[in-house]
Amino acid sequence: MYPESIKNLIEAFKYLPGIGEKTAERLAFSVLELEDEQVDLFKDSIFEVKKKVHSCKKCNSLTEDDECYICSDNSRSNGTLCVVDDAKSVILFEKLGVFHGKYHVLNGLISPLDGVNPEDIGIDILIDRITKEKYKEIIFAFKPCIEGETTSLYIKKILEGMNLKITRLASGVPMGADMEYLDSLTLERALNDRKEIE
Repeated sequence: MYPESIKNLIEAFKYLPGIGEKTAERLAFSVLELEDEQVDLFKDSIFEVKKKVHSCKKCNSLTEDDECYICSDNSRSNGTLCVVDDAKSVILFEKLGVFHGKYHVLNGLISPLDGVNPEDIGIDILIDRITKEKYKEIIFAFKPCIEGETTSLYIKKILEGMNLKITRLASGVPMGADMEYLDSLTLERALNDRKEIE
């Protein structure tokens, strides 16, 4: 139905998450309408990001240097470490501008059903860092799911006896939510994490 080059471009767009057949077709036809300079920029940007971006040697977040800008920023608090399960979470927190500590990015969450064990996500590197850098508080900022809970409990058990304050993000009923549409886990967490009204 399509010329081979368009068909190949459609298939290439389908590699991206959330892109199905129809969206891939729309994107492919949009490329046909771009100026040559725009296509060159698009192409060069893809090659450049694949060539230059890698994991920070200290926190495992994304960087083009040996250390990311957060790890190399001496003005940030060295007492608090926020542990996340992917580099996108670091960007989300940084956009908020309310956390001024350091981060550590795991390679996902423990999920025995999917064959992902503690050694697969770099927990040993995290523990080594916590031991060497003498943090006062460790914040677990994982997705609110069974895998996130499992990972939190596993790391917490390892850290017992290290004189650390271990916290997790508050969770529960989001602002503006209709109670009847909330799942039981969200409601249970909201009830357990309730706070006194001040």
